[in-house]
Amino acid sequence: MGGARLAGEVRVTGAKNSVLKLMAAALLAPGRNTISQVPAILDVDIMAELVRRLGCGVTSSPGQLVIEVPDVIGDEADYDLVRRLRASISVLGPLLARCGEARVALPGGDNIGSRGLDLHVAGLQKLGAQMESEHGFLIARAPHGLTGATVWLDFPSVGATENLLMASVLAKGTTVIDNAAREPEIIDLARMLQSMGAKVEGAGTSTIEVQGVPGLSPTSHATVPDRIVAGTFAMATVMTRGDVEILGARPEHLEIVLDRLVGCGAAVSVLDDGFHVSMGERPKAVDIVTLPYPGFPTDFLPFIVALNAVADGAAMVTENVFEGRFKFIQELVRLGADVRTDGHHAIVRGRERLSGAPVDATDIRAGAGLVLAGLVADGLTTVSEIHHIDRGYAGFVEQLRSLGADVVREPAPYAETFGG
Repeated sequence: MGGARLAGEVRVTGAKNSVLKLMAAALLAPGRNTISQVPAILDVDIMAELVRRLGCGVTSSPGQLVIEVPDVIGDEADYDLVRRLRASISVLGPLLARCGEARVALPGGDNIGSRGLDLHVAGLQKLGAQMESEHGFLIARAPHGLTGATVWLDFPSVGATENLLMASVLAKGTTVIDNAAREPEIIDLARMLQSMGAKVEGAGTSTIEVQGVPGLSPTSHATVPDRIVAGTFAMATVMTRGDVEILGARPEHLEIVLDRLVGCGAAVSVLDDGFHVSMGERPKAVDIVTLPYPGFPTDFLPFIVALNAVADGAAMVTENVFEGRFKFIQELVRLGADVRTDGHHAIVRGRERLSGAPVDATDIRAGAGLVLAGLVADGLTTVSEIHHIDRGYAGFVEQLRSLGADVVREPAPYAETFGG
């Protein structure tokens, strides 16, 4: 039910986009690896099952995972898990490095030359891997091990950077990854690898250099805070003209996002353990162009479109990273938003309020963005397909309620008849 002003404090846990890759990195070192600051989200459960099927023991407790990695691990990631979690492609590099072979099911609709995987394939081939696609699997082989090389990425892909980083730590010689992704999650992965004994320099810059080592040791590592979740609550605060302390977050990972919120009229201040956002008036419309980090993140596009939909003025939002990001706009329009799209541009004209309606989540961030829009819509908004939200947000409803939002989670109608 829309109309509430968010106020109070909320705490952010570890990053979804990091912890899944840390779980993959654990495969590189036999023994007991412990990962803390683990969010209680669906994607972690799926990744844990994948790691178990590779022969590892996985035990979980609140905020922590213990992964027992045997001396010999499996080398195949099945389709039933990969189709539910695209991040499972991140086991490709570790399995190839450890086993000399990896069979990872292709995500639905992808083939070996697709935009999604071609950078992974070309990079691993540079390291000496033989790559082929067969019966729905991407198969990588390096029977004599990988050899360091210089790899230039045509696009600073996070997934490709991570896979190459994890593959190269056990390769012979030196690997240089040029035009590497620079996200905080890359730095987090590199730090875990370093604590395992890997020699990695330059993570967080566009050039990463790796000196291969013969083997790695298990480690304990705390996941970096989730900047996307922190930013979600910051956007919600601005949209509802609220006053919220977002704790456990690192504002330096959100510089451009917080700068844009200041441009909307928000007051933002850094705290010892996070940051504080307050908004006393209707936000001003702000133009956005998404770019790889440290640019404005594509994951925030649904939130900034929803914010501009209730802002004073008109704004242009340009998506340069993920062509499917605009799919959620048709759902936002059902709530009364005035949005027109043209290619990878969207023109958003702000309205004083939106109007509640039933809408469907199409992905993690779109689902969260529709919830935020519902907070500033008159009447009742019902967001369905919320399994998407569960993939990236732990206790989202409970956290919003703690800030004063009128939001409840209910079983979908006809769930018993139609299987949810």
